[in-house]
Amino acid sequence: MSLEAVLAEIRACRACAGELPHEPRPVVQVSTATRILICGQAPGRLVHESGLPFDDPSGVRLRSWLGVDRATFYDHPAIGVAAQAFCFPGTDPAGGDYPPPPRCAALWRRRLLAELPNVELTLLVGRPAQLWALGKRAGGSMTDTIRAWQAFLPDVIVLPHPSWRNSAWLKRNPWFEAEVAPYLSQRVSLILAR
Repeated sequence: MSLEAVLAEIRACRACAGELPHEPRPVVQVSTATRILICGQAPGRLVHESGLPFDDPSGVRLRSWLGVDRATFYDHPAIGVAAQAFCFPGTDPAGGDYPPPPRCAALWRRRLLAELPNVELTLLVGRPAQLWALGKRAGGSMTDTIRAWQAFLPDVIVLPHPSWRNSAWLKRNPWFEAEVAPYLSQRVSLILAR
């Protein structure tokens, strides 16, 4: 099966129809040229509305960590985005997003990754993505996993979700923006320069 066929199936997927408070709208942005794969949790409400991955304040922070501008993020063929779940899971009573439903990753993840042969760096953004991809290697908490970020190199970099909800985490853990973010932007720059 080709990547185009898998993407067509993903974009037509309605496996969660009736379970979501809205019509499913899968959001994924990859190509066979993808070399940097950003694996987040699930699209948020603003991304659901626009259809562009990380088209929200989280994306602004993520792009600053990557060291790329908006045009590069969306237009450079080496950058791809495929979250654990492709559709916005809805808003919980506390105002946050529900976690990504495991069904989506079970249905699509392995098939999609098999069609992305040129990925050399995967960014695992947020705890759900880290748990799915790393399993027991993910550590006891997101902080533990990200503190051990060098253990996953050179193929994987683990990141907190860039949401404003993690601003307090970033303040408590200044080593992330002092150590991990500069390394990340340097790696991204080197990959995009080729």
